[in-house]
Amino acid sequence: MTPADMAATHKAAFTQSRPWSQTEFSDLLSNRFTFAVGDTRCFALIQVIAGEAELLTIATHPDHQRRGLAAQVMTTWHDMAFTKGAERAFLDVAADNGPAIALYQKRGYAPHGRRPGYYKRSAQESIDAIVMQRPLP
Repeated sequence: MTPADMAATHKAAFTQSRPWSQTEFSDLLSNRFTFAVGDTRCFALIQVIAGEAELLTIATHPDHQRRGLAAQVMTTWHDMAFTKGAERAFLDVAADNGPAIALYQKRGYAPHGRRPGYYKRSAQESIDAIVMQRPLP
């Protein structure tokens, strides 16, 4: 999976907020602490530093949603992050993204904090981010 593939999947999946560009994915993947799992149907981008793993983004192409791919990708990245020394995983999710929140809760995540107005939806609207965490593995 190339940065161009990731950008295309991200663009298809993220219709309410700005999708990430090929350059952004390329830059992130050039960092030795960052890795990706999955394929063009569903992927996750993760960073592991100082015993903590952060889910930077996860995207499932709309043509492949509701098939359990994101749950599989979550399990894969949790295992990989643990082998890279991570003991705890973090992520943030838009407070209005019910399906993602449900996925994360099923994977053992619990709310840890909130970032007011973190996600911009339009010029006037912004949505809080819920910071979630779980122990690894």
